[in-house]
Amino acid sequence: MRRRVRRGRCVYPACALALLGVILAGCSGSGPQSSLEPAGPSARDIDGLWRLVLVLATIVFVIVAAGMVVAMVRFRERPGDTREPKQLHGNTALEITWTIIPAVLLAIIAVPTLQQHFELRDEPDGPRLDVTVIGHQWWWEFTYPGLTDAEGAPLTTANELHLPAGQPVYLTMTSVDVIHSFWVPPLNGKRDVVPGRVTNLKLEADASVPSEDFGFGPGVILGQCAEFCGLAHADMRLRVFVHSPADFDAWVERQLAPAAEPTGTGPIATGYQTFELVCTACHQARVAGSGGVERLGQGVTVDVDGESFDAALAPDLTHFGSRTTFGGASFDATRDHLARWLANPSDLKPMAPERNDIAAGRILGMPNLGLTTDEIDGLVELLESWQ
Repeated sequence: MRRRVRRGRCVYPACALALLGVILAGCSGSGPQSSLEPAGPSARDIDGLWRLVLVLATIVFVIVAAGMVVAMVRFRERPGDTREPKQLHGNTALEITWTIIPAVLLAIIAVPTLQQHFELRDEPDGPRLDVTVIGHQWWWEFTYPGLTDAEGAPLTTANELHLPAGQPVYLTMTSVDVIHSFWVPPLNGKRDVVPGRVTNLKLEADASVPSEDFGFGPGVILGQCAEFCGLAHADMRLRVFVHSPADFDAWVERQLAPAAEPTGTGPIATGYQTFELVCTACHQARVAGSGGVERLGQGVTVDVDGESFDAALAPDLTHFGSRTTFGGASFDATRDHLARWLANPSDLKPMAPERNDIAAGRILGMPNLGLTTDEIDGLVELLESWQ
């Protein structure tokens, strides 16, 4: 005799398990790239708008869900009940009411949304720090046009953006290849970085940020490219270092000083010879030697709407030893990682160096240069010494 199984014995546990999964999914924490933990005024404005939308959406959901439950319970079909439900079609007053209410709710959301949309990229009033951001496949170039060395060259770094806490920072952004998207969730929303166009974004970190830990140490905030841009999009990251004003000034002073040209013999001297002969085909460095300060390597000029931007072919390595990451901020700058990168970069990061066109300023990754062990050891020593 076959045993009859009640449907509820299977359905109820399945529903309970699904509900438990939803509840547990909300207990995962915010993570290091959460926009729900703002660290600056712009991000706080976005968070406030999100909370407004959440409150309104929750109210609408509760009212609609409660109405559905009441209707299903109160007007459910009963045994022997042959009455037809009352029809509301053609009830002008009711139809006007449920048209006006959503329109009012959308207006409440739309007005602050549009207002913030423009405010988040407005030029800050008063003193500010200007930074030029250039997107490359697959790394970020940061230039500080107002901070120059004795020769008039602006401070330039890669993948690691340094900011003073409590001061507005205005980003002027473009791309040399494809569309990228600059995003540092705790500081502001996403902003596309488009070739042939200039876009802007405003950042400002709270004065308390240098002492806060966002998962990468005090004052270090993770960001990334948020627009799919090709093979190594996932490895096009960035880190924002927020300093106290005094520490930022000290960092600027160190960065404006040129790297030292090695003297004598040894691994560093071997590494410098390799750097001059091989690396300067794409990379740049400001080096102080017996003949004064010399800029090694070459770059390109990007013309956008009548404005010219000086861009590098590959990251400037003048102060590589002071950075905590490389390879699009995807790898910690350890000796092992650096040696493996120099041996064959594509083993660590997916790239397409076979499509490089240096003459056209098109670089899609560092190729395997066939360096010997001695050359790799020398370059590691050299780059680590360039603090």
